[in-house]
Amino acid sequence: MTSDTDLPLAGLVVLDMSQFLSGPYATLRLQDLGARVIKVERPGTGDLSRTLYLSDTEFGGDSTIFHAINRGKESLAIDLKNEADLDVLKRLIAKADVLVQNFRPGVIERLGLDYAAASAINPKLVYASISGYGEEGPWVKRPGQDLLAQARSGLMWLSGDDGDGPVPMGLAVGDMLAGAACAQGILAALVRRGVSGRGSHVETSLLEVLVDFQFEVLTTYLNDGRRMPKRAGFRSAHAYLSAPYGVYQASDGFIALAMTPIPRLRELLQIDALEPYCDDPKSWFTARDEIKRLIADTIGGRTVDEWLSILEPADIWCARVLDWDGLMQSEGFEVLDMLQRVEREDNVSILTTRSPIRVNGARAKSTRAAPRVGENSAAIREEFDL
Repeated sequence: MTSDTDLPLAGLVVLDMSQFLSGPYATLRLQDLGARVIKVERPGTGDLSRTLYLSDTEFGGDSTIFHAINRGKESLAIDLKNEADLDVLKRLIAKADVLVQNFRPGVIERLGLDYAAASAINPKLVYASISGYGEEGPWVKRPGQDLLAQARSGLMWLSGDDGDGPVPMGLAVGDMLAGAACAQGILAALVRRGVSGRGSHVETSLLEVLVDFQFEVLTTYLNDGRRMPKRAGFRSAHAYLSAPYGVYQASDGFIALAMTPIPRLRELLQIDALEPYCDDPKSWFTARDEIKRLIADTIGGRTVDEWLSILEPADIWCARVLDWDGLMQSEGFEVLDMLQRVEREDNVSILTTRSPIRVNGARAKSTRAAPRVGENSAAIREEFDL
């Protein structure tokens, strides 16, 4: 079992001045690696995601999404419009290792807490900024919100079937990817600081990470005459991959089929109608809808277990499609031990996820739920002599 002091970032202090998802996700990753995260929030209301409800469920007055992404952090209430509070924050910046902010461009400068100002206070500070669309250009002042960033990124034209129109991903993927990229940049800057003794300014945006997310398919587009990808019209799963790649309905559920030679599938599934396509690999793409329909008609006649008993021994890349109940009941999920319960003194008790990263064979575990607004203000001020 790895203790908190054994984790790579133990002893580092991170100031989280961000809200919603992208910045708090970055600091959650740092915390899971051992850093101490102090969440700087406005008095009273705190982070606006406290009231960003995914359902009608709340714990201790806060949303489940807030608890999920801010577990184990401390909360320092600071009124950024109050000079005395602002001075307290600046003195804390002088003693911190990392600062993360995701204000709209221009706001942090008006507060006098931009990288140049913060670096003057603490030259060793690793400072990270997340925006919607970067620091310049026509979209800078636009809301840096996940769905809107997805809309501008081209990503929505990769999901769904041909003819469906744009399909957004079912998660705030821009926020999550921006947080992950921010954490990567921070870690690299901390390594550099260990060599040079100086901090750095790490920057990313929702649009930049969504462009990077598409690097494989965008590289094809850029070097293939800039032809737009065409999604399959039936059971599409990847605009650039041929049949049988997709999800198919069996008699009692769904099965996913990845890259598989059509002759092998014809043999295993006993689909004689696939014979005309077996010697023409190009047709696996050009006629993928027709091929997928033939496969779908056959798969629909048996159960998922029956097909897996045929396909898996033949080393065909396939899997049962699980919903969350199925995932939670699976041995593959159970063995990973990815869930934990976090609690707080006011009877808040939440079952949530754990870090996806293992260090020296062990996964970090939290026991503390997300803080109340300003819960740790007095203790932090006393500890840091603020």
